[in-house]
Amino acid sequence: MLRRAKCLYGVILGHGSLGQLQSTSRYRSYRKINGADDDGRRKREEGQDGYLQLHKSKGQHLLTNQRILDSIVRKSAIKPTDTVLEIGPGTGNLTLKLLEAAKSVVAVEIDKRMVEVLQKRVAECGVQDRLTVICKDALKAEFPPFDIVVANIPYGISSPLVAKLVYGARSFRSATLLLQKEFARRLMAKPGDSEFNRLAVNVKLVANVEFVMDVSKREFVPCPKVDSSVVIIRPKAEVPNVNLDEWSAFTKACFGNKNKTLGATFKQKKKVMELLRLSKLAGSNGETDNYICSNDDNWDGGESDEEELSSSSCSEMGASSFKEKLMGVLKSADFEDKRPSKLSNEELLHLLALFNQAGIYFHDQSKSRNAENESFSVAYC
Repeated sequence: MLRRAKCLYGVILGHGSLGQLQSTSRYRSYRKINGADDDGRRKREEGQDGYLQLHKSKGQHLLTNQRILDSIVRKSAIKPTDTVLEIGPGTGNLTLKLLEAAKSVVAVEIDKRMVEVLQKRVAECGVQDRLTVICKDALKAEFPPFDIVVANIPYGISSPLVAKLVYGARSFRSATLLLQKEFARRLMAKPGDSEFNRLAVNVKLVANVEFVMDVSKREFVPCPKVDSSVVIIRPKAEVPNVNLDEWSAFTKACFGNKNKTLGATFKQKKKVMELLRLSKLAGSNGETDNYICSNDDNWDGGESDEEELSSSSCSEMGASSFKEKLMGVLKSADFEDKRPSKLSNEELLHLLALFNQAGIYFHDQSKSRNAENESFSVAYC
């Protein structure tokens, strides 16, 4: 039994044959030997006889198919002078191949157990001087300079990690990512597609996404519940001149219900009041002052014989007038009856510009993203 466990552990590290890896009976034996039931509740003591417990809850699914690993490296078009950023290297199956093609690799891995295995394997190959390991959460770590990204990303952090890469401070040539198939499809969706969403809108503002290939869930140990896809993200050389915080807040407002018309979305009282407040805070257009009145207003400097309007009444009056302004912007460019799910980035950028020109804002202009590590993941909900 222990010999069989060692054998499969060798497959996990890339030492076993493809036939061993694809053997269904072997995989079932691996699960039984390691004491893991279908719910993953039972655990085995780590470190015994080279055993390493993999946690599905942490997205620890190791790709072991050498042919697919080679294909990923080849499609990434790595140059001998490149520094490659790898996120979630696990036990190093992909890392070793990246070290063969690149000048150096920076691997970000949160699991110390994985780091130990990775460093041992790289040392055995004599290339440890070209590997830098950062043992931190990839979402919180500050990435050093790199040329490209090649990674099998844990499914649970796909959205915020893609956001950190494409909207981060570090420039790079491309990112070859192994993602959950459904997530990859959403990432590549186009206007009018049933899968078109805010994720695609925000990523495509700054980058192009290319599909490479699908990868069956059977190629991973342990086997995940879903298939995966490989995509390549290439940052655009030129991006629209738009405030990213404003754009993020605008797309969030539009895609709250992507199939609802923009007219219906911006008629909602809660949305009107929110935008009224933000536009007042922006203070960049004096017209916004006309939509809010105060109990302290006294036009002639004397006492008024008329009963003062309550602040709530003023807010209602301001909201009504402001809503008309919102509808006026939508009608001016024939957007009132259009749905966000069918609009291109160019159309959305045009609409945002019209709103801003009218003194209507979606983000508090006094606040902005300051740090590279600040999450921009809200842009992909």
